Amino acid sequence: VSGSSRYLLADVVAYSNEVKTGLLGVSVSTLRKNKAVSTETASEMACGVRKKLGSDIGLAITGIAGPSGGAKDKPVGTVFIAITNGRKLFTKRFNFKGSRQEIKKQAALASLCSLARFIT
Repeated sequence: VSGSSRYLLADVVAYSNEVKTGLLGVSVSTLRKNKAVSTETASEMACGVRKKLGSDIGLAITGIAGPSGGAKDKPVGTVFIAITNGRKLFTKRFNFKGSRQEIKKQAALASLCSLARFIT
């Protein structure tokens, strides 16, 4: 989006657990215990990206967009969003429906709506 450099410092796409742990500071024990798609991992990702970049706010999305990879307790469409400013932390689980592209779009929109509520 034109002009986004006024408010977006950076973004990180962290598909691998190695990037989650090495760059974002997610603990190996969190990934072992709760897996990559969890409230705990999203929270540690948001905290880690905020600290690493020195930003005012950290936002993280982790989920299963499909078409494969789902499980009974975390089916395709399961998404966790976390937002932190270092003083407070917001986390929420979402269950979206649709194609991979539709799930990704819904997750992006939900994160922006959540961010707007978080900062107001």
